Amino acid sequence: MLKRFFSYYRPYKSLFILDFACAVIAAVLELAFPVAVNNVIDSILPSGKWNLVILSSLGLLLLYIINTAMQYIVTYFGHKLGVNIETDMRQELFTHMQKQSFSYYDNHKTGKLMTRLTTDLFEISEVAHHGPEDIFITIITLLGAFLLMLQVHTQLAIATVCLIPLIMFAVSYFNRKMTQVNTRIFEDLGEFNAGIEASVSGIRVVQAFANEEHEAERFKFLNQSYRKSKLLFYRMMGFSSSYNYLIIRLINLFALFFGSYYTIRGELSYGDFVGFILLSNIFVRPIEKVNNMIEMYPKGIAGFRRFSEEMDRPPTIKDKAGAVDVHNLKGDIEYKNVSFWYDESEKVLDNISLSIEAGETVAFVGPSGAGKTTLCNLLPRFYEIKGGSITVDGYNIQDVTMSSLRNEIGVVQQDVYLFPGTIRENIKYGKLDATEEEVKHAATLANLDHVIASMPEGLDTIIGERGVKLSGGQKQRLSIARMFLKNPPILILDEATSALDTETEQVIQESLDSLAEGRTTLIIAHRLATIKHATRIVVVDENGISEQGTHEELMKVGGTYRRLYEAQFLE
Repeated sequence: MLKRFFSYYRPYKSLFILDFACAVIAAVLELAFPVAVNNVIDSILPSGKWNLVILSSLGLLLLYIINTAMQYIVTYFGHKLGVNIETDMRQELFTHMQKQSFSYYDNHKTGKLMTRLTTDLFEISEVAHHGPEDIFITIITLLGAFLLMLQVHTQLAIATVCLIPLIMFAVSYFNRKMTQVNTRIFEDLGEFNAGIEASVSGIRVVQAFANEEHEAERFKFLNQSYRKSKLLFYRMMGFSSSYNYLIIRLINLFALFFGSYYTIRGELSYGDFVGFILLSNIFVRPIEKVNNMIEMYPKGIAGFRRFSEEMDRPPTIKDKAGAVDVHNLKGDIEYKNVSFWYDESEKVLDNISLSIEAGETVAFVGPSGAGKTTLCNLLPRFYEIKGGSITVDGYNIQDVTMSSLRNEIGVVQQDVYLFPGTIRENIKYGKLDATEEEVKHAATLANLDHVIASMPEGLDTIIGERGVKLSGGQKQRLSIARMFLKNPPILILDEATSALDTETEQVIQESLDSLAEGRTTLIIAHRLATIKHATRIVVVDENGISEQGTHEELMKVGGTYRRLYEAQFLE
């Protein structure tokens, strides 16, 4: 894990060297002060030469000015190093998450994923900055102070540092315990954030059912779980802090007690005694950092472990070696003996075969759960088939890059997702480099232009979170405008009008018909009256594809499609 962690320093070698070197220089210069005091008391004061005192003081002042500059460099550039590494890790994790398939997001809560991207990495920058630096400086400060103390008085130095093994034991024990506690805190925080995200996102449902009290109780449970985890952490922190405080004060007490003893016996001069006390204070200073290290490092270590765990979870769907880019596809699609399941105990699709010619409009109908949406989601590789193959224009979709394949396919869903921002920004999501004229033309084709004209800010109108300021029909038209801008040769319409009222549905249907013109179009339909114009209607049930043909042909057959159609008509 250490090797993996230190690999993130590679792009910032010069910054690390600058920070590390300055930190070492600052630590070494700190050791000069006790030596100088010793020299002033034992050598310069007895001589009575005031000019030497002035020169010594000026020399120390120069050292302090240099050390001040070192401290600034360590504080700013060291934290810059840490923030850079944290930023790189977060970017890498976000990129990795974007490569995951739909099944990954089906099984993970949004709030928990947000925690992985945010809170888990908050302490990484501190560990990246202080980790190597603090450990190395602690060692050289302890070693340097101890060697200087040995030069003053060997027995006194040994008596003073005999408690160090107890400090090392504490560091090892509490670091391990608090890493475990922090891992639990991050997990509880993930559940906490997931609960908040669900409650806030579903606030309209909460208020509609007057379930505020229920949500408050649920939040209270999550809040208390997080509180208990944090209290456990601070309990361990209290033990660690108190233990180290006692050991550090005992070191100071030993220095004072034994130093006084050897001074009274005449084995130490007053200058040596004062210098030794100052050295003992420098000696314990890095030990005092141990409390900060024990609080900070376990958080960073736990966060990095969770980061590594996420990064080590490979995407279930990825480009194979040698995958090729495809462009300007015609839209000939063929499913060959395709099988798929979410859970191995139950197949959703079993040995399905279907051919769709370029320019065809094929509608999929059938009972809920039969696999209509799944069949279409397999085409852009949102999910990976378990058996068989799917080809587009003769290309096996597993042999082409996912980005180029998905650029050739447009999806309009019933549940439209719009990003916070303006109408213009959401339309341009279909083509990020689109010109103003292209955006306006797409809006016109989607029958959205008169809606935009009625808004005071026009295309710059802020639509709110998930487009809450727009009606269902307006949101759907915006998603269609986005698709006109993308202009893909293959189109998937996933019950795009089933949630709309009849009048709005007719307007949207006109836009969809215009959008589908000249494209290979796959329609997942609930309202059968909207697909009578389809080139072919495919009936999907629990046994697979049971019927296919035009509306008129299927009505004559008198099978599943006719029963579905008559049931809706009679309603």
